[in-house]
Amino acid sequence: MDAADVLLLDGTFWDEDEMIRLGLSAKPARSMGHIPQSGPGNLLDLLARYPDKRRILIHINNSNPVLRADSPERAALERAGVELAFDGMEITL
Repeated sequence: MDAADVLLLDGTFWDEDEMIRLGLSAKPARSMGHIPQSGPGNLLDLLARYPDKRRILIHINNSNPVLRADSPERAALERAGVELAFDGMEITL
């Protein structure tokens, strides 16, 4: 990641038990191969190590509250300087 200009990372889940809490799955995020954006060892903390990179979350699950523009989770993402990918997004390198 050190050599990249843009980091595209999986942003499927906001927290570890998102799918469990919503009754959609019995599996936590990490057991499905996803690092949640909050909680211990979270993705936002990892991305904070790369403040000079453009950081974009892709593959957002529809249960993830960052999809709501007025959510506290989206505000946390924006404070961290992490972008949320959107349909039709173009990235110029």
